[in-house]
Amino acid sequence: MTVLEFVLLVLAGVGGGLTGSIAGLASLVSYPALLATGLSPLSANVTNTVALVLNSVGSVSASRPELSGQRPRLVRLGVAAVLGGLLGAVLLLLTPADAFELLVPFLIAAASVAILVQRPPRELAAEGAADAAAHPPRDHWGLALGTFLVAVYGGYFGAAAGVLMLAMYLLVLGEGVPRGNALKNLVLGLANLVAALGYAFLADVDWLAALPLALGFFVGGRLGPRVVRRVPQRLLRRVIAVAGLALAVHLGIDAYG
Repeated sequence: MTVLEFVLLVLAGVGGGLTGSIAGLASLVSYPALLATGLSPLSANVTNTVALVLNSVGSVSASRPELSGQRPRLVRLGVAAVLGGLLGAVLLLLTPADAFELLVPFLIAAASVAILVQRPPRELAAEGAADAAAHPPRDHWGLALGTFLVAVYGGYFGAAAGVLMLAMYLLVLGEGVPRGNALKNLVLGLANLVAALGYAFLADVDWLAALPLALGFFVGGRLGPRVVRRVPQRLLRRVIAVAGLALAVHLGIDAYG
């Protein structure tokens, strides 16, 4: 790996960590950066998943005030996330490399559309809070099942898994955006961790690429919660979504051209 590629992956990790906090699409920045260093689509995906572990460490360590008082919920949803992440990793390991390359443009396009059409998190949080005021928060097995399903996708590829999980938590639990985002970071981080452990032993992880990307993710993850608290996000989310669609078209041309 050249010095330029090392710096590129560190910067991609920082950008991915910030993008993930704003829109739940960290892979929009990190995945093409890994492809640019010469990795195959499947190797780039598993390397990205392994590196994302430090993004979760950074974001969770910066969100401890928002996680206060959520221990019982975290245990229940964390178990569902671990099981889902494990299943997602198994599904990816069973997917042929050529088939995965053909799937990636559609996965990124779907993730970008999900970000583009999703209502602003604060609006979702207000609706969830109003519903919680009228009815007790529905923190039951259905939420655990939803967490499991999103975690399966997160373990397989993960782009916009954070969008889906955050929207679900805001609407169902009636928590504010900072607490809902902190819960999402930890729960999805567990799904990513168990998938990353599987890939570390059973898949073609490029460790030389994973290291600088992970360092960048840690910095981006640490900065991300502060960005969520302070920066207006609607325009940024739209820019990220449009860029994701452009990336999907580019990868689609490469895969099917």
